Amino acid sequence: VQLQASGGGVVQPGGSLRLSCAASGTGRNLAMGWFRQAPGKEREFVAVSSWGGGTTNYTNAVKGRFTISRANAKNTVYLQMHSLKSEDTAVYYCAASGNIATMTSPAYWGQGTLVTVSS
Repeated sequence: VQLQASGGGVVQPGGSLRLSCAASGTGRNLAMGWFRQAPGKEREFVAVSSWGGGTTNYTNAVKGRFTISRANAKNTVYLQMHSLKSEDTAVYYCAASGNIATMTSPAYWGQGTLVTVSS
């Protein structure tokens, strides 16, 4: 399984970005989600979605600002980020696994995409 993430960039505080991640090389229905790693910090969970999108979960720091969604025909996951703060600056990693329960330790990882929130 290969995960290809895109959509990072530089944005001002209060701005918005949308990250995308497409999975290839599998016919399985995958749970997918996002983690991030800020400079000097450990990688942390951000958001996760079941394959059908019916179950989602977010870290408290992004609730109400970030939305995870799916395009299952393409085994793709999106992360819409609004009201971005400087503390959201991090490398964002797409991840996938066979089911949402195993997303605590995902089986598959994509390359990171850098999000920088700065004025």
